[in-house]
Amino acid sequence: MTKEFVLVINPGSTSTKVAVFRENDLIIQENLTHSAEALSKYEHIADQFDFRTELILSWYQNSGYSLNTLKAVIGRGGLLKPMPSGIYEVTDAMMEDLKIGIQGQHASNLGGLIADLIAKKAGVKAYIADPVAVDEFDEVARISGIPEIKRKSLVHALNIKATAHRYEKEQEKDLKDMNLIVAHIGGGISVAPMIKGKIVDVNNANEMGPFSPERAGTLPVGDVVKMCFSGAYTEKELKTKINNKGGLVGYLGTNDAREVMKRIEAGDLQAKLIFDAMGYQIAKEIGAMAAVLEGRVDAILLTGGVAYSKYLTDLIASHVGFIAPVVIKPGEDEMTALNESALRVLNEVETAKIYENEVN
Repeated sequence: MTKEFVLVINPGSTSTKVAVFRENDLIIQENLTHSAEALSKYEHIADQFDFRTELILSWYQNSGYSLNTLKAVIGRGGLLKPMPSGIYEVTDAMMEDLKIGIQGQHASNLGGLIADLIAKKAGVKAYIADPVAVDEFDEVARISGIPEIKRKSLVHALNIKATAHRYEKEQEKDLKDMNLIVAHIGGGISVAPMIKGKIVDVNNANEMGPFSPERAGTLPVGDVVKMCFSGAYTEKELKTKINNKGGLVGYLGTNDAREVMKRIEAGDLQAKLIFDAMGYQIAKEIGAMAAVLEGRVDAILLTGGVAYSKYLTDLIASHVGFIAPVVIKPGEDEMTALNESALRVLNEVETAKIYENEVN
């Protein structure tokens, strides 16, 4: 059989996106959803490995494809050690760090693990590209205010880089000649200033910046300390409250921006206040990142699933439009971006990096 397809795997918190590409053509794509009941059986993210792998293999084979037709498998990168941007071959050292969650537990940690197993079955190589652990920080951006705590670069790098490259092509300019601020607005929110294509700073979407549909963002630290020692929460419960039950979920009981808009249109003033506050905080973060770029900003790009909300993007633009033109690029181009990354290696345009040789 001819090896002609690339399988793309993108695990999320409650679903796994899968797609098959032939060169640049999307052949088939599916969002394999996972119920809360199914996932509740697993204490750790890594424990979901067999469950998700079997679903993907069943979907692929039931769709009429053979593993023998694959020429590469690429997964979304996870919370690895700080690393330069690029395409990486999955290695044993990388898999060990993904299994233990070297920088934290996240569904994306499964991307490289599942890709490796399927790739071995197919007799091809597995890759990841531009994981959330991409670190291109200036050293000054690492300083937190407490010597024992360092600011980390954890960022929606794949979609941010892909969005920037799309804008670069549209403008017929070189990314190295532009300063951009790219705000990924999804379940988590990353606001990244880019100088010559490098992400030189960003809020850690799990711990800092605007609150999002699920995450609390930056919080008054004194009050957080009080909650930690109140006896009302275990460490795990408090982390869940901050990372999964904060933001829109905490205030409104839903992480669906479409549901929030329905409430606003029906006259729900509380829903309007909270949604407006999220847009307000995103705009403030963009303003802060404009200061990082010393006000020299060529464009502000708004991307991610929640950027489909014209109400929200209009609100943000009204606050930051004085800085630079605001360009709306809604949705996540992650599946296409991952496929394009695999093709760059397969077509020898770019050489895959080796994780253990690149990490800090």
